[in-house]
Amino acid sequence: MSDDAFASILSYVESNLGFATSHYNDSYLDRRISSRIRRTGCDGYAEYDELIREDAEEQTALLDSLSINVTGFFRNPDVWDGIRDVLAILSRSNDSVHVWSAACADGREAYSLSMLAHADPEIDESKLYVLGTDISEPALETARSGVYQQSRTTDISDQLSYLDAFDRYVECRGKDTFEVRAPVRENVTFERHDLINDEPKSGFDLVICRNLFIYIDPAYKGSMLETIGKSLRQEGFLVIGKAETIPPQLKSSFSIHDGRLRIYRFEPTEQSQLNLR
Repeated sequence: MSDDAFASILSYVESNLGFATSHYNDSYLDRRISSRIRRTGCDGYAEYDELIREDAEEQTALLDSLSINVTGFFRNPDVWDGIRDVLAILSRSNDSVHVWSAACADGREAYSLSMLAHADPEIDESKLYVLGTDISEPALETARSGVYQQSRTTDISDQLSYLDAFDRYVECRGKDTFEVRAPVRENVTFERHDLINDEPKSGFDLVICRNLFIYIDPAYKGSMLETIGKSLRQEGFLVIGKAETIPPQLKSSFSIHDGRLRIYRFEPTEQSQLNLR
């Protein structure tokens, strides 16, 4: 690999295409860019650097590739048992329950939240409002459509089997196409949001942001979690990936609700509130 050519690609993508490559691990960026080099038939990084400066379609394809788009319905079922408990707590105590599925990819996590509320009698689905956000417009287009295709490597029926009688919530068209039913979709909206560059949200009772931080350079994890903290209500909940941790400088703001499942509660002290402002 030419270090200069690789650095030139990253610089162009960040400066001209608006994707903050400086916040991501080089190994992750290298894998995604190398994949595009193979797909386009370019002879290395220097040739690909020239291509993306001239080809708008390849710019879009690269940005889509760089977005974290690994997802599934009810991914890690044990974590969903914990999320079910949190939603039940919030449903009992709140007049409305606002949930942010951050870095939601194609929306399957956001719809999973709504399905769970419809399926569990301990959760009042009429109180639930789910916002799914991502930086990838193609992923958000899929999310808004609510239509998903099964592939050789993705068994959607198996993902949905977390729920009994999941066909109440998803319509199966033949063997390979699944469409989220209208009552489930009514609880969910989608919009573009960049956790790195955009402003915090506000008023959320639960934020789910799983398996994003493993790709982020450690120097930037804290600022992204600060954005999430500013988006949570006092005593709101945060769920991160099972292989992820809260940075030391923010641990005083998040108490452990379930350490094994990486579920935290936002309980900032007066000093940590100052740090989050």
